[in-house]
Amino acid sequence: MRRRVLASIILFYSSFSMAASVGLVKTESPYSVKETADRFENIAKSKGLTVFTRIDHQKNASGVDLALRPTEVIIFGNPKVGTPLMQCTQDVAIDLPQKVLISEDDNHKVWLAYNNPEYLMERHNIKGCDAVINKISAVLGKLSSAAVSQ
Repeated sequence: MRRRVLASIILFYSSFSMAASVGLVKTESPYSVKETADRFENIAKSKGLTVFTRIDHQKNASGVDLALRPTEVIIFGNPKVGTPLMQCTQDVAIDLPQKVLISEDDNHKVWLAYNNPEYLMERHNIKGCDAVINKISAVLGKLSSAAVSQ
């Protein structure tokens, strides 16, 4: 009986369009990978963030005769946000600038995902920088929500 209840709870929570794993926050998008990535990039730029690069993994895979579902990564940031985090713990620079992954799963659902800032806090043993982590979480959440909203 306990297993059924536990399985039901897991199934219930996994049905939501937004999911947070240990290291990633994932939000389902009603748009294609390309359109979601275009929307995210435009919104990030409009907020004053620098978009350093956009990587089309599907295109790169096809260039070497390999198949891959649509998969794009956008690398972006702002030193006003990232520098205070690095001042807390410089090792976090390995995970900066920020990245978002937009990909299509095998059920043709499109997902926008990014590193959970709380995971980065744990990974790099960041102490006393809750305000910075909260600010980064809020920015990433707003950008992602805007990119996938209808």
